[in-house]
Amino acid sequence: MSNASKNVWRRRAVMAAAALAVIVVLAILMRPQPVPADFAVVTTGPLQVTLDEEGETRVRDRFVVSAPVAGRLLRIELEPGDGVSAGVTALATFQPSAPAPLDARQAEAARARVEAAQAALGRARADAKTVDAELAYAETHLERQRRLAAESVVSAEALDQAQLDVERLSENVSAAAFAIRAAEHDLAAARAQLLQATGDPGANAGEPLTLTAPVDGVVLRRLRESESVVPAGEPLLEIGDASQLEIVSDYLSMDAVKIEAGQPVLIEQWGGDRPLRGKVRRVEPSGFTKVSALGVEEQRVNVIVDVEEAREAWGALGDGFRVEVRVVVWGEDEVLQVPTSALFRHGDGWAVFTRVADVASLRPVSIGARNGLSAQVVDGLGEGDEVLVHPSDAVSDGVAVAARGS
Repeated sequence: MSNASKNVWRRRAVMAAAALAVIVVLAILMRPQPVPADFAVVTTGPLQVTLDEEGETRVRDRFVVSAPVAGRLLRIELEPGDGVSAGVTALATFQPSAPAPLDARQAEAARARVEAAQAALGRARADAKTVDAELAYAETHLERQRRLAAESVVSAEALDQAQLDVERLSENVSAAAFAIRAAEHDLAAARAQLLQATGDPGANAGEPLTLTAPVDGVVLRRLRESESVVPAGEPLLEIGDASQLEIVSDYLSMDAVKIEAGQPVLIEQWGGDRPLRGKVRRVEPSGFTKVSALGVEEQRVNVIVDVEEAREAWGALGDGFRVEVRVVVWGEDEVLQVPTSALFRHGDGWAVFTRVADVASLRPVSIGARNGLSAQVVDGLGEGDEVLVHPSDAVSDGVAVAARGS
């Protein structure tokens, strides 16, 4: 073969190699690229379904101290937060006005108020006896449970429940004592009003009257401060025991029907470094209408929650503080679960995309209970499966996928 022929074949070989290289580069550039995506793993662990709403703390038993008769109120020096002792701390002092002549109907009404206050005092004392009897029984039952627990006859849970009953009834005994003192105070106020109204010679209209605290506690609100003339029955102060707090939260009526007394509660956003444990004490039977921030009328129901931790854990909380209440309506410790961000509607059910050999695979699933983050997997997935979270419109069955940023 001549040199000319060799040169021709050499040029043809070079051109063929260049064309082949161009074809390979174009094939690589035109090859479908994997869709970037985020992945999560199907796991087994605890799952809770909660109903969340804002709540507000309030003193369980509050007492409003009012003026027993009309007169000039002297300046009230007590401030909110000041402690008071029953029958000792002077709350307010005022100069009563001279009794005005009353007709027969008004005088009879004053006597009726005294009789009503006497009846209320009798009822409070009867309630106190009932609570004392219940506490005595609970203490006897607790002692019996302790002996049986020592012999491993009853469970630790039964012993804890007996202890809780004793603590709860002890608080009820204190509340009953407060109610008796308040009723005695109301009776004294009613009698003083009757003396003034009937013009009894033993009642000196010009002698200053001093009101003392009806119960032990602190001043919650000062409704009157400066010296002024007040009518009979004018509220002056609110008093209560700040250590006896409860939480009230208004839920939509459609959520309130799912809540029952005794359900556990998580109390968050109260200012502490961890959630507090609580329990639903009561779901009020009557709802009310409330206008939302968007101007929509809603039917709301108050749910009352008790804090089930020692006072030292939440001592900074006071009356009227904002908290977030999460009532646990369902929960289990070992639940196969998938992030709700991986779920999407598929036909009449739910589905997810799983990653199998870096390819997206459409898989229908059946789910059970779910909250805002996770859902219970009933069928369709197994522990350890990788699923795509927040899949984009570019993802479909059989499309290549890769971790975002890889």
